[in-house]
Amino acid sequence: MKLKNFTKVITCFLIMLSFNLKAQLNLPRGSQLATVSQRVGITDVYIKYSRPSVKGREVWGKLVPYGMNDLRFGTAKESPWRAGANENTVIKFTNDVSVEGKPLKAGKYGLHMVINTDNTATIIFSKNHTAWGSFFYDSSEDALRVNVKTKTIPHVEQLTFDFTNVDKASTVASLKWEKKQIPFKIEVDVTNVVLEDIRKKLQSQSGFSRQTWEQAANYSLNNGGDLNEALGWVNNAIEGQFYSQKTFRNLSIKAQILNKLGRVEEYGKLMDEAASIANTNQLNQLGYAMLNAKDYPRAIKYLKKNVDNNPTSANAYDSLGEAYKAAGDKKNAVKALKKSLSLNPPANVKANSEKLLKELGEM
Repeated sequence: MKLKNFTKVITCFLIMLSFNLKAQLNLPRGSQLATVSQRVGITDVYIKYSRPSVKGREVWGKLVPYGMNDLRFGTAKESPWRAGANENTVIKFTNDVSVEGKPLKAGKYGLHMVINTDNTATIIFSKNHTAWGSFFYDSSEDALRVNVKTKTIPHVEQLTFDFTNVDKASTVASLKWEKKQIPFKIEVDVTNVVLEDIRKKLQSQSGFSRQTWEQAANYSLNNGGDLNEALGWVNNAIEGQFYSQKTFRNLSIKAQILNKLGRVEEYGKLMDEAASIANTNQLNQLGYAMLNAKDYPRAIKYLKKNVDNNPTSANAYDSLGEAYKAAGDKKNAVKALKKSLSLNPPANVKANSEKLLKELGEM
């Protein structure tokens, strides 16, 4: 090999080595890396991004162009904004979601934005979340695009993502920078996500616990799940192969499922069986559950039993008086409530007994 060619090879090698060493260093950035997250139900949403500062610059229409940008770098013919600095801004959903009412599968996405002059923006979720910024953006890799309205806000120096309006099934994620906010709503089908997670866990080590089957059945019962599936789950807690046992909790859960299925006679028998093994607090809860169901005879029956078991409990008499009042039996309601007051009740019980007596015209 000629010396000249050998020198070129060595020079190229040293340049490549220098580049690789530089790429491996973990050095401070001008735009600091940040991660924010929010849970909705049992679904987690993560956003990882870099935070540039305004530093007196004109941001919208200058630093961040309106519309698509002709970067003349990378492979993209035209690019959206990368919604931050440096690498891709990445958003991750641990379960399927809806963004602005449109479905989006669980997974990681490159988050891009197109800012328009009419106070609107297009949010782009790209299947390619490993690209560098938007320089290699390819619209064929879009998983979803949604259009949103932007808002004018007080000055925010460092670009910030946050989550607001968090409720049981949704949240709003927002990018805030300079005086612009770009919000997009994320919704989760929480019940179906939870039930699918429950089904998987019941096939794992968790399925060897009676309490797990009870929790599963109770969640399905109270959140619009399949009642027949819930009935199978609670039956596994009561009479299944592993750790099965009749308890007040699983009998009362099963009874409520049967009631919703219209199997009223079986419901009544199971409620009575649950009451027969209930402790003081459970009997009181059962009485109020019957009150809420407007099953006044059973409410009175269970709360009378609680009085018989606890003849010096002001709370037991107060609860029984409330049941009699709900059933329209004024005489026995007054008698029970006055008995409650005679037993030196705690302040909350006293207040309730006096309120009920006043409503009955006895105070």
